Amino acid sequence: MKKDIALILASASATALAVPAAAQDNSAFTGPRIEGIAGYDISKAGSSVDNDLNDEDDQSIDGFMYGVGVGYDVAVGGIVLGAEAELTGSTAETEVVDGDLEDLGFGAELSTGRDIYVGARAGVLAGDNLLVYAKGGYTNARFNLLADNGTDELETDLDLDGWRVGAGAEYAMSENTFVKLEYRYSKYSEGEFDFNDDDFFDDDTGESDRFDADLDRHQVAVGFGYRF
Repeated sequence: MKKDIALILASASATALAVPAAAQDNSAFTGPRIEGIAGYDISKAGSSVDNDLNDEDDQSIDGFMYGVGVGYDVAVGGIVLGAEAELTGSTAETEVVDGDLEDLGFGAELSTGRDIYVGARAGVLAGDNLLVYAKGGYTNARFNLLADNGTDELETDLDLDGWRVGAGAEYAMSENTFVKLEYRYSKYSEGEFDFNDDDFFDDDTGESDRFDADLDRHQVAVGFGYRF
């Protein structure tokens, strides 16, 4: 009987010690963080606006994505929950190709501007120093359009609203530093034009009416960060 009691006490003590230890395992992934982000970025016309009739039309633009992110993570049981935000840019750009318009002296260039993301993520430990997670939230992307007719130029920004989902893995290199790899997909379904020349509009807003859009965006990103 005494042996049984001793075994029960020993087992209870081990369990009591294991619970804080498990909680501490999450400590490398909790608290505020800041990170640099870089990777591959490609934006594609959605299915409703995809043009397969003209081989000269660019159906996508791609380039190098770069930016910064901030976040804050907390451990809830065996799950890590966090809020995050990013500001990124991209080198993706293209010229709008149309032989008939070029013959008339018209031309246009499209480049990718800033991208704002605000969202949340949830992850679980896949190892002592490895967190796997899923994420999602709101994104607002800007594309810059410059058009000319050989004499005058019109510069306008296209602002698009949408949502983003993604998944990734984060590895704690130390108590304060980490690296991560993730894939994200963004869907933009609504937008507006912001004209830099306010004289284009009588009400001086410089903004067009909002309209439906259909743009898909895929990104593969790596990050290096510091946790406070």
